[in-house]
Order: sequence, then structure tokens, then C-alpha cells
Amino acid sequence: MGDVKMRDGARATVAEARAKYPAPGGPRLSAFLFGHGSMELRFYKPPQPDPQTPHDQDELYIVHQGTGRFVCNDGRHDCAPGDVLFAPAAAVHRFEDCSPDFCVWVVFYGPKGGE
Repeated sequence: MGDVKMRDGARATVAEARAKYPAPGGPRLSAFLFGHGSMELRFYKPPQPDPQTPHDQDELYIVHQGTGRFVCNDGRHDCAPGDVLFAPAAAVHRFEDCSPDFCVWVVFYGPKGGE
């Protein structure tokens, strides 16, 4: 995790996130923006099919643009801009049936294994 001292706060923009977005085939499918303690902010535009595997921290997804379906364990939820989605640590999860412009902010937080 990247740890950035944020005594005066921090800001991330969609333009910055898109500029940092990794090239296909990179080691991570999401772009790192900043972190503090156990928290890490990333930006993700899932390929279809979404190849995600379970993560070792709890995470929030905030839909920025587009529509899709969030699958987490046995749950399925349609999602659109402004929606916030939760995936607990170790949960099997992915995005399906996403529009071409679909992208999300991702916040990883908490201890390994989840809270």
C-alpha cells in the first residue's frame, strides 16, 4: 500500500485517475491514487469478463459512470452512477454486463481479513 501523509487532506480527480489508469496487461487492473494507513483509493474500469479475485481487505466501490451489475457471493445488484457497493474481505465478487463507459472508485480499508 502507498502511504501518503494527509495532514491537510487529499484530493483525486477523474482526470488524474484516467491518466494513471494502467495499460492492459499491467500488474494491477486498477490505478492507485493515494493511501493513508490501511486505506487505499484506486480507480477501476473492469474489463469484461471481470477477472477479479477475492481481496484481503474490505472494499467499497463508488460508481462514477455507466451501468452494470455487481455480483458479490450469491448477491446480484444492478448499479449506476452514485451507487456505493460493499465487498467484504475474501468475498467472491465481480462486475457483469457493464456499459462501455462503466468505471468505479475503489476504497480498500481495514485489516487483512476484514473487520
